Amino acid sequence: MSSLEKADKLRNLREQAYAGGGEVRIEKQHAQGKLTARERINLLLDEESFEEFDMLVMHRSTSFGLDKKKVPGDGVVTGYGTIDGRLVYIFAHDFTVLGGSLSETFAEKIIKVMDMAATNGAPLIGLNDSGGARIQEGIESLAGYGDIFLKNVLYSGVVPQISAILGPCAGGAVYSPAITDFTIMVKNTSYMFVTGPNVVKAVTGEDVTKEQLGGPAIHAKRSGVCSLVCEDEQEALGLIRKLVSYMPQNNMEDPLVMSCTDPPDRMEMWLDEYVPDNPNKPYEMRTIIEAVVDDEEFLEIHQMFAPNIIIGFARMKGRSVGMIANQPSYLAGVLDNDASVKAARFIRFCDSFNIPLVTFVDVPGFMPGTVQEYGGIIRNGAKLLFAYAEATVPKITIITRKAYGGAYDVMSSKHIRTDINYAWPTAEIAVMGPGGAVEIIFRHEIMEAEDKVARKKELIEQYREKFANPYDAASRGYIDDVIIPSNTRFRIIKALEMLAGKRQSIPPKKHGNIPL
Repeated sequence: MSSLEKADKLRNLREQAYAGGGEVRIEKQHAQGKLTARERINLLLDEESFEEFDMLVMHRSTSFGLDKKKVPGDGVVTGYGTIDGRLVYIFAHDFTVLGGSLSETFAEKIIKVMDMAATNGAPLIGLNDSGGARIQEGIESLAGYGDIFLKNVLYSGVVPQISAILGPCAGGAVYSPAITDFTIMVKNTSYMFVTGPNVVKAVTGEDVTKEQLGGPAIHAKRSGVCSLVCEDEQEALGLIRKLVSYMPQNNMEDPLVMSCTDPPDRMEMWLDEYVPDNPNKPYEMRTIIEAVVDDEEFLEIHQMFAPNIIIGFARMKGRSVGMIANQPSYLAGVLDNDASVKAARFIRFCDSFNIPLVTFVDVPGFMPGTVQEYGGIIRNGAKLLFAYAEATVPKITIITRKAYGGAYDVMSSKHIRTDINYAWPTAEIAVMGPGGAVEIIFRHEIMEAEDKVARKKELIEQYREKFANPYDAASRGYIDDVIIPSNTRFRIIKALEMLAGKRQSIPPKKHGNIPL
């Protein structure tokens, strides 16, 4: 074979790989509102930055006619490129090739880029669109999934891992995205479930659609599996680019400090009167967050799941920070099972990747009742406590109003190694709310009073004056300063600058045993 013929052969193989499953299947993919694997990669990465690996890999199977269904690349596109000039590794399932089903060689390609991401210290992004394990390969495909799961676990906390669900994701395929740090889904086209509707019907008798069983709305609101929901794939890919911008390349680096034109000493005078005088009146905590961060830009994560707590990314004078905040406008900002787990996992991500934590507190306590107790509020609340106490990144807390009972301790208090604890003058720091406290302390006195209602009201006001304020805690050093709300942005930025060189460790051990 001449050199020219050899070049033609290579060119032909590359054309087959680029063609994927062929024009008909590509048209079908587009008809479903989905992009192809290569179109997705080109939209996600910087222009012309993608370098592909293993384009010519083909599966080795011969059973069930698979020897006649070989396509270069074998249903997954892998390689590396850049996002805003920063290195990332990527794999994208190609649903047009055998339904994007995972084979032994398919898994080997993914594992190669996973290893390279960890070795070279760069984020790993997976674009999932697969029918699951390639049934014709049997145990080889299952082994491939297991090998991928292992790498997900070993590299957790080493490099950021992001999953986009851009089609079906069923059976064992759901566990890799679940292990990764963030999972993005797209309305109408993406689904995640361990067993599909047909199996559910056969086993339990339930009639359920794919959307009802594992659509984005279910996983964003009910299960908490989905971090972010997008209208279409273009939005999802743009959101990945934004998400990556808040992260360092790996656990040994700090996030980039971006240029910032928003003045660090910007005052928001309306904050001085923002918290209602009525302690039972709700307000929007997200408004406070947006007021103090750079350019009012806040990327909220898990917005629809456990909305009584807010988590997400922002910048303070160009520094990436992880924001956690109770939400008084939903269930009064109480901590329940879902809110505790939601915040705990986010805190652990930020701690893994050297992202400082800023916490806004207005929490009346933990949610009471049998539903919460039976659901494990003790265990789940302990996860949040564990995450905050374990974290060694800079931690800053601002109490805006209520900080009652054990929830005061758990929400990044001074007692669990938080560096800077501020309170607004409207803060109420106590074992419990004035109403409940008075009923316990002065129960007999109220019972014997001639006007029980008036006496109880009088005692509540006395208790509030004595305990429901930030000054008792400040006198003991548990609060570093009571600050003017309008100056909150400046005080947080100064604290972050002071803590930039923080060095703190935990006792040597293999790992802690978080109460899962």
